[in-house]
Amino acid sequence: VLLCVFLQMAALERQIFDFLGFQWAPILGNFLQIIVVILGLFGTIQFRPRYIVVYTVWTALWVTWNVFIICFYLEVGGLSKETDLMTFNISMHRSWWREHGPGCIRRVVRPSSPGILEDYSYVSVTGCIIDFQYLEVIHSAIQILLSV
Repeated sequence: VLLCVFLQMAALERQIFDFLGFQWAPILGNFLQIIVVILGLFGTIQFRPRYIVVYTVWTALWVTWNVFIICFYLEVGGLSKETDLMTFNISMHRSWWREHGPGCIRRVVRPSSPGILEDYSYVSVTGCIIDFQYLEVIHSAIQILLSV
């Protein structure tokens, strides 16, 4: 039961940061994780074998998804963290940690060229203690450890 609480807390924490970055694919996955963990907890307490089987199958998919996230952010096998894959190619948002990681200094630079929209800006990030991709990898590794 305590492990399920940790799984819920870790998924909820990850859901918050994915919402902040508008990363729709991880948001959907985290939402399903929260629902299935609740079903798995219910199935364990009530001894409902079907719920336990669903939870077991989902856990295998969840571990696979987190391995994919790790490969994505480490750019393994031709994957690139610069693509819009995590947002289903509907926006250009990225990981929230990219600009708000520990120690990061975020500076907004407005365009100086005439004809460029006023609300468009370039964000410069320096001084990060840990690069954002490693924070995402750590999050996924924690999810895998809690799942196993």
